[in-house]
Amino acid sequence: MPLSNPLKRTLSEENKSDCKKIRCGEEHKKLRDSDAEEAAENLLKLAMADPQSQKKANFSALNSSNSNGINKTNQAVGVSNKPGTAKKLVIKNFKDKPSMPANFQEVTWEKLQGAVDAIHSSCSIRYSLEELYQAVENMCSYKMATGFTFWFHVGPHLILLFILTLETETLDYEQFLKLIDNCWQNHCRQMIMIRSIFLFLDRTYVLQNSSILSIWDMGLDLFRQHIISDKVVESRTVDGLLKLIERERNGEAVNRQLLKSLLRMLSDLNIYQKAFEKKFLEATEMLYAAEGQRLVQEREVSEYLLHVDKRLAEENERLLLYLDQSTKKPLISCVEKHLLENHMKQILQKGLDQLLDENRISDLSLLFKLFNRVKDGLKYLRLEFAAYIKKTGRVIVVNPNNDPEKDKDMVQQLLDFKDKIDNVILECFERNDKFINSMKESFESFINQRQNKPAELIAKYVDSKLRAGNKEATEEELEKLLDKILVIFRFIHGKDVFEAFYKKDLAKRLLVGKSASVDAEKSMLSKLKQECGAAFTSKLEGMFKDMELSKDISLAFRQSLQYTNDSIDLTVNILTQGYWPAYPLVEVHLPSEMLRFQEVFKKFYLGKHSGRKLQWQPTLGHCVLKAEFNNYTTRKEIQVSLLQTLCLLLFNEADEYSFSDIKTATGIDEQELKRTLQSLACGKARVIYKNPKGKDVNDTDTFHFADDFKHKLYRIKINQIQMKETQEENTSTTERVFQDRQYQVDAAVVRIMKTRKTLSHNLLISELFNQLKFPVKSADLKKRIESLIEREYMERDKDNPNTYHYVA
Repeated sequence: MPLSNPLKRTLSEENKSDCKKIRCGEEHKKLRDSDAEEAAENLLKLAMADPQSQKKANFSALNSSNSNGINKTNQAVGVSNKPGTAKKLVIKNFKDKPSMPANFQEVTWEKLQGAVDAIHSSCSIRYSLEELYQAVENMCSYKMATGFTFWFHVGPHLILLFILTLETETLDYEQFLKLIDNCWQNHCRQMIMIRSIFLFLDRTYVLQNSSILSIWDMGLDLFRQHIISDKVVESRTVDGLLKLIERERNGEAVNRQLLKSLLRMLSDLNIYQKAFEKKFLEATEMLYAAEGQRLVQEREVSEYLLHVDKRLAEENERLLLYLDQSTKKPLISCVEKHLLENHMKQILQKGLDQLLDENRISDLSLLFKLFNRVKDGLKYLRLEFAAYIKKTGRVIVVNPNNDPEKDKDMVQQLLDFKDKIDNVILECFERNDKFINSMKESFESFINQRQNKPAELIAKYVDSKLRAGNKEATEEELEKLLDKILVIFRFIHGKDVFEAFYKKDLAKRLLVGKSASVDAEKSMLSKLKQECGAAFTSKLEGMFKDMELSKDISLAFRQSLQYTNDSIDLTVNILTQGYWPAYPLVEVHLPSEMLRFQEVFKKFYLGKHSGRKLQWQPTLGHCVLKAEFNNYTTRKEIQVSLLQTLCLLLFNEADEYSFSDIKTATGIDEQELKRTLQSLACGKARVIYKNPKGKDVNDTDTFHFADDFKHKLYRIKINQIQMKETQEENTSTTERVFQDRQYQVDAAVVRIMKTRKTLSHNLLISELFNQLKFPVKSADLKKRIESLIEREYMERDKDNPNTYHYVA
């Protein structure tokens, strides 16, 4: 700011000889900046230190002689020389008050007036600044300060002439602004010079008279009254400033130093808000209102956001360079309002979906940063963000045509989509809690629009990742994947559907030996237990216990047979019926060797555990067969299911069988037999041939042994058919879930009625919705209530049919 910086005094060529005097005056002025007592004390200390080097006394300007009564010796100073005592400096009053010359006031007035006129006229001053300062001090000391004030009004006649010059000369606005700036700078230099001379007056007389302005304030008041307050000057100055700023906003280079100087001039004169700020904000509002309306239509959202950010940066730079800080809040608010706030919905509807689809992180970060600046900006952004998640997620989940191929990729798409949204929230939305909550609500909303199926598909996806054949990920990557799957699992309402299908698939992995890792299985079980509680995983944990006990039993059984010479190695899994899925009882015709081993094991087991009942379940059994091909020259081991084993063992007796012959010999159900023969005769490893050729097995087909079978591996796995889910299994699992839900509804109704005794229908339905953890319709609940009434667990009120009473 020009007023706060020390300005060098510009001297004419003939005035250069006085530079030394001026510098001395400036040094003396610094000395006089302190209060009067401190200055006197310092001078006295100096006198004591070196009497020979003492220069002029305080009143040397009055008389060169020593007749004023000042004693230059150090007798005025009392010094105690006693040992052990501190030296004290004592200032004593003059014994006699110095006398003043008779014409001192008139001479001094004339001298000071001439100096002030010379400063205003930019002429040479006859006296040194030190001498003029001393004169002012002496005048104030002898109560002659009242006559000083009119001298500072000698400038107005020059100012009026300057105004006439400004009004008559035809200058463009930039030249006019430079002229005003030169006038202001000259006036400041003059006032600094005058103030340095009359500083003692400012520090004494002016401070004692509150009605009198300080010399600097009086100078500002003169400039304000006689120059800037002129309507023509003020109008041309403000208009010129606005034109310069407009040019800069349009990309032109302008004189920023000129803008800074003039705007700080207005601020120092206390007319910045009144004369400039109001017009400036009005011009700004008109500019950005039109610009925002035009560009939001013309430009892409990303380009528009960059433009807004650029405009905000430009305005902040102007505030730092030349605008007053009081303008910051209204200026930035104006830009935000007309470029952002008025167009928020249009910006979001036009470009948010595209930015999210294309995962444009930088643009989304800028969008969040800008919307965070305006009122309700993040609220509108959050609502549109949630709408995008619901819309996109619904496309992934909902499958109106029940396309199995689409369902196959659903869970992976959900995981990818969740990763993408999480990354946007982390990188762009600063991990804002409200956005995280909106994301969770949106996922929960769209994923449950299709009941049961997402839960089933998530269970199957977990099964595919935990199978032994999955070599896609390391243990660490598998662990992270399971964590991600669990996050999706949290959004599902029908967790009992997930439990049923997960339980069925886990049973197959354990019994067929297809689990990738026991550690991974137990890790997933631990995650489910932590998420849903011990009751949710109690049966699953029981399955693992059964498998561990079965290993011990099988080991003991083998040890009991170690002295026998049998070609069959039998391993039996003892399963607790309540833990495992319900499998239909299948009766098949086993070879005599297997039947004999079953009896041996039964006798062994019941000998250790009396009172138990064993029920053989062959559907999930598997075997390893040793086979010979190419006229007994090629030996292979074939890993197959028990049902496949029964079919293959037939070819030890003959080379060809019809479908009906195999069905009769094995006793396998027709549909299951077709699946089994299809896996042996139509898969990649064909150990038997089908006639006629084709992918499907018919009742009229015949099968013969593939003696020319070739394979690069010694042990061949063909029992993958056991891991494939049939439509009947899917339907059966779903029906069991619905049946279990009916039991849970019945239990919840009885539990509520037993507590309340009497309850209206609407309140009972409301309580059931709060307690049940799976989606259910009011009509289904009503059916269960009617069933309980028929079974006399509850009854209707005789007077009000909509009220129920619990029957104890």
